[in-house]
Amino acid sequence: MSDAWMMERFSLMKERIREISGEEVVKEPYGTYFKTTAAFIMQVADLHKKLQQGWLEGAELSELEANNQKLYEDILPQNYGYSYGNPTWAAETLGEEFGQLLSFLYTEIRGLIVFAYEDRLFDMTVAMELFVQIYNLFEDEEVSAKDVKEAIYWYVSDYSDEMVGRRVQEGVDPALDFAANIICSSDLTDIRYLYRFGEYITENEIGMAKFLNTLSEEEIQAMARTFTEGYRTGFVLTGKDITKKKTVNIRFQLGFERMVKAAIEQFKAMDLKPVIYRSAVHSVNKKQHHRIGYYGAIPNPQFEYDHKDDAALYLDHEFVHRKLRVLQVAYEQVKGLAAVHGGPACMETFGETPFAPEKRKEACTLTSHQQKLQVTYDNEAGQIVNRYIKGEERSFTIIAYPVMEIGEQFEEIFRETVKINTLDNQLYRRIQQNIIDALDKGETVQIKGKGQNATDLTVKLHHLENPAKQTNFENCVADVNIPVGEVFTSPVLKGTNGTLAVSRVFLNGLEYKNLKVEFSDGRISGYSCSNFASEEENQNFIKENLLYHHDTLPLGEFAIGTNTTAYVMAQKYQIGHLLPILIAEKMGPHFAVGDTCYSWSEDTAVYNPDGKEIIARDNEVSILRKEDISKAYLGCHTDITIPYDELGSIRVQTLHGDWVSIIEDGRFVLPGTEALNEPFPA
Repeated sequence: MSDAWMMERFSLMKERIREISGEEVVKEPYGTYFKTTAAFIMQVADLHKKLQQGWLEGAELSELEANNQKLYEDILPQNYGYSYGNPTWAAETLGEEFGQLLSFLYTEIRGLIVFAYEDRLFDMTVAMELFVQIYNLFEDEEVSAKDVKEAIYWYVSDYSDEMVGRRVQEGVDPALDFAANIICSSDLTDIRYLYRFGEYITENEIGMAKFLNTLSEEEIQAMARTFTEGYRTGFVLTGKDITKKKTVNIRFQLGFERMVKAAIEQFKAMDLKPVIYRSAVHSVNKKQHHRIGYYGAIPNPQFEYDHKDDAALYLDHEFVHRKLRVLQVAYEQVKGLAAVHGGPACMETFGETPFAPEKRKEACTLTSHQQKLQVTYDNEAGQIVNRYIKGEERSFTIIAYPVMEIGEQFEEIFRETVKINTLDNQLYRRIQQNIIDALDKGETVQIKGKGQNATDLTVKLHHLENPAKQTNFENCVADVNIPVGEVFTSPVLKGTNGTLAVSRVFLNGLEYKNLKVEFSDGRISGYSCSNFASEEENQNFIKENLLYHHDTLPLGEFAIGTNTTAYVMAQKYQIGHLLPILIAEKMGPHFAVGDTCYSWSEDTAVYNPDGKEIIARDNEVSILRKEDISKAYLGCHTDITIPYDELGSIRVQTLHGDWVSIIEDGRFVLPGTEALNEPFPA
């Protein structure tokens, strides 16, 4: 499709939508909806023209702030009660028949903002054409919800080739350098650069950028070095050849550009080019409400949550197969780039105001049949991706830093986090080896809570045929998974039974209150929480957001976190509930539901520093890959941590029936681990 033809389509749509803004053809209440949405489209279209004329280069900071606020104001919490993006308001004003559908349309239209900044005429044009198509339907007073839903279905289906194909290319092609170009070419001391991304910007992002500008170049380089060396070390320790890789995907939140710029230069010295893509905008590319890629402030988490299952409007058997075909074709087209892609380097943040979602009955919800279809898609899509970006050849790294929103003690917490991220690896390696040696003497581990914590769980370990050369637990220090501090294994499912409980935990950005998970032979057999008034709502919340619509999940990982320094920091500043799982998992035992830590690379031998091979890379689910790969992987891995203050004991039962204590009453008691208790108050 030629650029001239796309420009002509775009111009025609602009002209038509400008006319709609002043028409009185569609009856109320729909007329107001279409005129309001048309006005928003024209606002973005006019901005697009200004952007092409170079407005960003000369605009004053106050102009940029005002423009940014105007683009996002409609979905901000204070205005959301009367926004068409709110499915409840849409249903109240437009009726239950059309409210959900038109709320989806409005949400998809809001993607025009970032497409205007990136000058993506195709994406802008097809969304505008969908708007006009549905407007035309409403010109007939006999319009039906079925007609509107079909228009949405075919929009997503027909354009999935381009939308999914572009998303795949963004993941591996360094030539798509919109964000990298901003980071590398901008004067990062001029805060106006933040507004070039097209994301929502708040004092949080501005404050972070300003704070990083106060640090010395040596400090910035050292922080970036921890990040990039973790990535490189991940390849070395797993025996993978990083010299075969040419790209690395950098993920971050806006405000951290100075550190990202330093990381780009350091990766360049490893002969790795940056691949930096935005979190998904099109509904067809989103994974519920999760942000994967770079992003700015989230204007309203409730808006994101309300639309996490919008795929319910078009998810059917035919669409799943079409999207899988599109994904396969897209990867085949970029297979050369995919083969030399090294994997993600993720910079997470913490300190944002905790979010406990409100469940709205008017929001889209996947049916039980659609949930199974989604599971099928995720499973088969994972297989496709792994064929082109091979699990046994790629690696990753993750690090986390606080954001300004964490409060007045931000600078202290930031510097404490830097300290945590650079703890002595060798010290922890020696201590953790003592723990592993004790654990390897047994075949079951018992974990019990204390006080109100009802945890009582027995974890079954693999049998070591040759203890002199084999081990169950990986000695994990600060390489791919920063900060330092855990030993972990993939448990045997049969014989793993009991209850896992935690009073309050944040998983994937959502708060769970009094979460309780039951395991029978290593698989989830029951679950509950107290987020909502009814048990049904609580059950649905957990199944959607923790089980990802699976009927059950296996226990893919059992680990003991050893980073007591991080725990004490969390207690000191009362921020335990704000920490990401990356740090929280190091602050007590944790249990991951879903895939094992070695998914897609189970056949790659892994060794601890003492030379022993970690044999616990499979469980009864992952081993099914040898018979039917579609049954082996779940596409999720979520860690749940019991903090030390809720922990009664961790004990391993030896082959002779004796018990060896690792932790008692929240403190390490195994000889050789005494140093881990030093950060605790006397």
